[in-house]
Amino acid sequence: MTVATPENPLTTDRLQPTGWLRYFSFSVDHKVIGLQYLVCGFLFYLIGGALAGAIRTELASPVADFMSRDVYNQVLTLHGTVMIFLWIVPVVNGAFGNYLIPFYVGARDMAFPRLNAVAFWLIPPAGLMLITSYFLTGAAQSGWTAYPPLSITTPATGQVIWILSVLLLGGSSIFGGINFIATILKLRRPGLKLMQLPMYCWAMLGTSILVVLSTPVLAGTLVLLSFDIVAHTGFFNPTMGGNVVVYQHLFWFYSHPAVYIMVLPAFGLVSEILPVHARKPLFGYVTMVYSIMAIVGLGLIVWAHHMFTSGTPPWMRLFFTIATAFIAVPTGIKFFNWLATLWGGRISLNSAVLFSCGFIVNFVLGGITGVALAQVPFDIHVHDTYFVVAHFHYIVFGGSVFVIFASIYHWYPKFTGRMLNESLGRLHLALTFIGFNLCFGPQHWLGLNGMPRRVAEYDPQFTLINQMSSVGALLMAISTLPFLWNVIQSALTGPIAGDNPWNALTPEWLTSSPPPVENWIGEAPLVTEPYGYGVPADQLDLAATSGRDLWSSGK
Repeated sequence: MTVATPENPLTTDRLQPTGWLRYFSFSVDHKVIGLQYLVCGFLFYLIGGALAGAIRTELASPVADFMSRDVYNQVLTLHGTVMIFLWIVPVVNGAFGNYLIPFYVGARDMAFPRLNAVAFWLIPPAGLMLITSYFLTGAAQSGWTAYPPLSITTPATGQVIWILSVLLLGGSSIFGGINFIATILKLRRPGLKLMQLPMYCWAMLGTSILVVLSTPVLAGTLVLLSFDIVAHTGFFNPTMGGNVVVYQHLFWFYSHPAVYIMVLPAFGLVSEILPVHARKPLFGYVTMVYSIMAIVGLGLIVWAHHMFTSGTPPWMRLFFTIATAFIAVPTGIKFFNWLATLWGGRISLNSAVLFSCGFIVNFVLGGITGVALAQVPFDIHVHDTYFVVAHFHYIVFGGSVFVIFASIYHWYPKFTGRMLNESLGRLHLALTFIGFNLCFGPQHWLGLNGMPRRVAEYDPQFTLINQMSSVGALLMAISTLPFLWNVIQSALTGPIAGDNPWNALTPEWLTSSPPPVENWIGEAPLVTEPYGYGVPADQLDLAATSGRDLWSSGK
């Protein structure tokens, strides 16, 4: 069998160009594409964060004195779209999925390398189109949900550009989802069974199923919406017999699973980080797998809990309330499994673990408010208020973004071969955690007391709480500075990490840091016990033991 060597790689085109230039090229190396996703996503995170800062600056006072109402609507729309479609979804799926999945299944690359590259290169033009629309024509003003009739009656050019951008991003997600499914199911190393895969593979498999099933629905919906705007058709235009509630059903059929598209990969990443730093096997592997699949199934049948105030009949309200309550069960299983993994372990309180623990705290708080919002009377009371804003950010920022940072601290040595500074990492965590909870915690009170979301002006009685929230947003912005300094300075002069600084057992740590072009020199290791920490060697599967020996011998 022909194997890759530095002198005779299996795919020589992957070595061109070399060095940092390859990260700006149309590379088909899954590791390069993963880091392209990560860096590109973080740049858009900085843009989305600047837009959030503008929003919180405006809301520091009850009158629209920092920007006009129209500009506020444009900034609000861009912020939500950038953070969801250009930051969280590409990073938790594309960045870490591309980098890790081939390692975990014992493959040299993704199933469709060129399609993988195309999926990434759809993102920069989509993002640039979205951002530049603000300066050239005026951005969309109807929020990231683009509800008609608002999206039909606001200026058309910005809204059409928004639709085109989201369609490109949706196409990128579909290409990626197909690739992940094919890679996990068809490229596994011989002898590696599905129930021996690291948990992140299961999380990405479930996420990819959601992407492939739900994203085409959003794409078709936005195409019909564009017809209403450009060709003046009547699909969703009520003045022409269209039905705006149908749009909501179609939109939320994608956009509620989109929440799980953002958090399921985060669940998988946390499940990889905690066992390594607790030196314990992942608790309840089988229940974790089934809970992921249960979330996938239930996630497709809970969309209308966003529509309790949209004239939904009582039987529909009852069904979606029950379905939403049920989805809390598999999510709760994962929470207790993470706690059990940590319980009694030899925990290293480094930045990766601390961010993971911050995720667990924040996500539990967001889950509790989610169960509350599933109850029809309460949801009607707080619908379209800042209570929903707080809940949503506790899920997607307190959940996914905290895990993104935890994952960067955990896998940075593999990406670069160097270690990050732990003191700067802890400072980053402290500022992020305090700022996040100061920003979004008080917004629950605002919502309970009736402050509507998506408005630039509000009742002066809410001024103090909004100012507290704006101070929290400022702390979150400041927290980015030590992180950026840490990442850049460590890449240049950080301590050499070695191949496996965490003494981990998953396959990506059984090769050099950074890895060679095709991941391993020689045959890929067969690891059937990726969480065999603290287990005596004679109780481990022979193949897993050989994987440990392969690492310890430096081969």
